[in-house]
Amino acid sequence: MSLLQVEELTKRFGGLLAVNAVSFDVAAGEILAVIGPNGAGKSTLFKLSTSFLRPSAGRVVFQGEVISGLRPHVVARRGVVRTFQETTIFREMTALENVVVAHHLRCRATTPGIFFNSRTARADEAGFRASAAEILDYLGLGAVKEVEARNLPHGYLRALGIAIALAAEPKILLLDEPFAGMNPEETERAVEMVRGIRERGVTVLLVEHDMSAVMRISDRVVVLNFGTKIAEGAPAEIQRNEAVIEAYLGREDEVEAA
Repeated sequence: MSLLQVEELTKRFGGLLAVNAVSFDVAAGEILAVIGPNGAGKSTLFKLSTSFLRPSAGRVVFQGEVISGLRPHVVARRGVVRTFQETTIFREMTALENVVVAHHLRCRATTPGIFFNSRTARADEAGFRASAAEILDYLGLGAVKEVEARNLPHGYLRALGIAIALAAEPKILLLDEPFAGMNPEETERAVEMVRGIRERGVTVLLVEHDMSAVMRISDRVVVLNFGTKIAEGAPAEIQRNEAVIEAYLGREDEVEAA
């Protein structure tokens, strides 16, 4: 069953056509990867899918309702949540404090209640701390939950970004290059983490450049080139697709000549 539908999605910036009539579905419970060369339109597609940008044409449908044009926090509250390249992390806070703060979409207390530390505000805080600790434990960060984010290594920071996103209780989580800058050991741990997210009942849509990780982790792959979808299918199909080989993965004779 489709959870998210991208329908003829198009985005123009002046004379630049960044995304050109792209369509695909994301099924509930799957891991779908979007790949493509630099400048292919992947980041723009992510911003359109989470309503950080308005489409020039087309639409995004989530659970049968159009979400294009809604404000990003409304889309997130409905269950479409994305990660960022560590920009959502407060480096002076501990890992636990970061994830507690990220629970704000689930806050029941009013602003005056928070200010005067009402019973509801105290209950929220206790519940958020317990939830944050559980998420960190699940992602293998329990041992560093009291460590300030600025002291965490790169792989742990990326995992903390995912923990922050999970605090919003997403139905679909959009991961922006979750394996970027990682060594092989960190990448393998991150691959297992993404699989674990799916095991929690969260559908995953990711943009990534690490082809080895993408091919291991994905159920399906969508390939963009110059803003246009050029292929879609299972990882094995994508690896054999001539258009993909030419546009992104590189031909064998080209590699030998390099």
